[in-house]
Parts: sequence; C-alpha cells; structure tokens
Amino acid sequence: MNISKHEQRVLHELALGGAIHYDRGENGKIRDITCYTRNGHVLIDCTMAVFLRLKKRRFIRSVNGRPYRASHAGIKAVRAQLNQR
Repeated sequence: MNISKHEQRVLHELALGGAIHYDRGENGKIRDITCYTRNGHVLIDCTMAVFLRLKKRRFIRSVNGRPYRASHAGIKAVRAQLNQR
C-alpha cells in the first residue's frame, strides 16, 4: 500500500511508542492534534490531513478515549527505518 513520506514518519514514531493527543471541540469532533514521540518531543510532520488519512486507513486507533496509537495494521504497513539516536 502506498504511504506518503509524512505518513511514514508519523507511523514510524507511533510504532516506536509515540502517541497522538487530541482535543475535541464543542460539537464533539477532533479540532486539534499533537503528536508526541516516546521521548516527549513534538513531531511537526503530523498534521490534521495526515491524521485523518491514517485514521481512515485504520493505521491508528484510540481505545477508551486514550491517545491514538499505531494499530496492528499500521505497524505492519510501516517500513523498517534506522533509528537515529
């Protein structure tokens, strides 16, 4: 499956233990998102458009109102990358 470069970066960070925190508006829809790496840094590649595409493809999911994390399908879809530490 074709995944863009930005989607690939976000999925890779989520697969390593990151999470996407979100805020809901008055109408109940998600209005603001922030992607955190496992070290607590903010990933700026995670925009609302990337978030919605990952959610639509079911590569990320939220359980019981917790932050969004990579689903099993998302982990399988991400390509292996060297971890730059």
